[in-house]
Amino acid sequence: MAAKLKESAGSDEGIDSFIDEVSYLVRSQVAAVLGNVCMVFPMVLLLTLGWLQLKGTPFIDAAYAEKTLASLSLLGPSVLYAAFTGVLLFSSSIIAGWTANCFVLHRMDSAIQYNPRITRFFFIVRAARWAVFMRRNISGFASNITLGFMLGLIPVIAQFFGLPIDIRHVTLAAGQIGAAATSIGWDVLHSHSFWLAIAALPFLGGFNILVSFYLAFRLALRAQNMGNVERSRIYTALFKRVIRRPLSFLLPVRLNKNTPEGGR
Repeated sequence: MAAKLKESAGSDEGIDSFIDEVSYLVRSQVAAVLGNVCMVFPMVLLLTLGWLQLKGTPFIDAAYAEKTLASLSLLGPSVLYAAFTGVLLFSSSIIAGWTANCFVLHRMDSAIQYNPRITRFFFIVRAARWAVFMRRNISGFASNITLGFMLGLIPVIAQFFGLPIDIRHVTLAAGQIGAAATSIGWDVLHSHSFWLAIAALPFLGGFNILVSFYLAFRLALRAQNMGNVERSRIYTALFKRVIRRPLSFLLPVRLNKNTPEGGR
């Protein structure tokens, strides 16, 4: 976004192009969330059903399953926790950027490729491949590893200090609902807490994306040192796109030939 902002500054066409980029990013995130949920929920069902067949007992007991569904209810604080989780998602991306910059600054790819011990173990050709692989993927590794630690440790640390903080990641929530449903059985379909938890999933995913995206958007504006006038123009263009074409942030848009997406 920061690079696109630099290209788009100063013209209406450039701002429209930037709003197009925003819509692409939001659509990709929506697709990722849907893919995660649609894969995780049935996989958890299969795994927990397999556990039930092998062990003869559910993966989690019914009482804990009911408690899990209640904690994910749309009527509870789950949406606020989802917003906080969005902050963690943004933080993991910042750490990923730091890690990638540090990797390049210290030329770690060259160290991997030419280090005598590494080349002796992996051989020269394979060490070169690992160097290229790590340079391309180090930010992804850093992001996922740090996010995993934050999602697992921050609620526990918060509880230790008596802080009412928890996380609500849409993918994890979908897996928790699947595990709880298996433990309760078919009666879960008659449970209000189950349907309230299902209803919460779109809101969890939405706040995960919106909060992390908003923070990234603000950082991009700050990185390019955008003035108040330019920021106002961008916000106005973004608001108009949301009002006039909200589905462009969710679904691919069919374009007329020779007509850009931002065209009127």
